[in-house]
Amino acid sequence: MKILRRLSVCLTSVAIVSSMAVQASVAVCLAVTLMAALLPISAAHAQSTAAAKPYGSAGPSAAATAPTAATPVACPPLLNHTLPRLQDEAPQSLCQYAGKVVLVVNTASYCGFTGQFKDLEALNAKYAARGLVVLGFPSNDFRQEDADAKKTADVCFNTYGVKFPMFTTTPVRGTDAHPLFASLTKATGSAPSWNFNKYLIGRDGKALAHFGSLASPGSGSMTKAIEAALASR
Repeated sequence: MKILRRLSVCLTSVAIVSSMAVQASVAVCLAVTLMAALLPISAAHAQSTAAAKPYGSAGPSAAATAPTAATPVACPPLLNHTLPRLQDEAPQSLCQYAGKVVLVVNTASYCGFTGQFKDLEALNAKYAARGLVVLGFPSNDFRQEDADAKKTADVCFNTYGVKFPMFTTTPVRGTDAHPLFASLTKATGSAPSWNFNKYLIGRDGKALAHFGSLASPGSGSMTKAIEAALASR
């Protein structure tokens, strides 16, 4: 309403006066009045636009440049098995280790090589950040494993401080061998001849090497093979 009254005054002045100077003043009056009317409208439009666009939004270009999620690693046939873990028998898919370097070991609680648990744990801890995982499979194929899973777990986790994944008692040789060990035997040409045989699997899910019971987890030959597998992409 105030703006309308000001416009009325300016127009009345144009009708009354005839002097060029006065008419110029009236023109200025009209211009100022129109600017006063348009400024609030422009400010309101700017506020509504800012409210519609969240703070920090970069618009369509941000969505176009957003990183895409990493493509999951396909599960290789050698690892496409599910086994119960030792501590609670919860089923665990070995596919979760796809893309890693895997060291599969058949273990036993009452064997002359049982002390290798400490070396295996040290190996796992040393290379875990680079992609190695040791998987332990207790087996009674050589009559040196306890029938009580709780006692087996106690030896692994409490006596030797094992933190790498352990699974329930698993047959590893002969016609009863679990498909994982049957496949490893076929791929390497070496079945477990005793407890603590080790099978190295590359990132591509293929068997790379077999190490017998006498091969220490910290030996030069095993360390060299593991580092070469970790370096391969």
